Amino acid sequence: MQIGDVRRIVVVGAGTMGQQIAFQCAGHGYDVVMYDVDAAALEAAIARIDAYAGGLEAGGVISPEVRASAREQITLTSDASIAAEDADLLSEAVPEDPDLKGRVLAEWGDACPQRTIFMTNTSTLVPSQFAQATGRPDRLLALHFHLPVWVNNLTDVMPHPGTAPEVTELVVEFARRIGQVPIELSREYNGYVFNSMYTALNRAAITLAAQGVTSVENIDRSWMLVTKAPVGPLGALDAVGLDTAYTITDYWARQLDDPQLKENAAFLKAYVDRGDVGVKSGRGFYSYPDPAYARPGFVEGDHQP
Repeated sequence: MQIGDVRRIVVVGAGTMGQQIAFQCAGHGYDVVMYDVDAAALEAAIARIDAYAGGLEAGGVISPEVRASAREQITLTSDASIAAEDADLLSEAVPEDPDLKGRVLAEWGDACPQRTIFMTNTSTLVPSQFAQATGRPDRLLALHFHLPVWVNNLTDVMPHPGTAPEVTELVVEFARRIGQVPIELSREYNGYVFNSMYTALNRAAITLAAQGVTSVENIDRSWMLVTKAPVGPLGALDAVGLDTAYTITDYWARQLDDPQLKENAAFLKAYVDRGDVGVKSGRGFYSYPDPAYARPGFVEGDHQP
């Protein structure tokens, strides 16, 4: 397959990342089919895509024409056979669980044409963990995006030892064509490039909160004041989703038998169990749509906990 032959993209998983990947591809002219086993999740996803696109338009990041054309390029389905038909590329964006990803990719390996290239958006795992399950290990690699995808337009391109070189080359060029800056890795590495650094920050911030060292607000305030960032690490995790943060933390806590990660996972689980998973639920570490960290005077301490 040549890059010019790529027309139809399947996005598996209608969560936040899947939504933004779908919009990114559609906004650059590709036909996109977004699949989720849950039809209700698809309906919620399209509403959130509309809100995401509206925010990009309001901020002058995209034009009204791009927003409108992208929306027309996206179709929804809960029928895998329909989604898989004529798929050129498949982007998997299901929760960060290696067993789940393996099962999902195995199912799509049976459903998709043999030419279809599979891309996993895993943020901490590596593609060799699921390569054989796909039935096409030479056509699998990681293409990992960063939220918000249109603005933080960096992608990690990480093949595994069995990925065909021409597949890596095609995906690097595809990333460029959808407005991303591809960072090609020479070897598999858990956490990729940016996320390896970002994960260390998140662990430190969650540990401070889990141990009750100070408030969530003060943790974020400290980071924002010194770095001049518009949001702190815990506020940023609300955008990622505390359910996603919990899944990743819990997995590595068990894999590494790390006592502090276990404590951090339990801390996050309390939010998840309440349904307070971040921006998408209206509440996480902060309340939305008007989080305290975005208000004037927050950094200076005018909004104390």
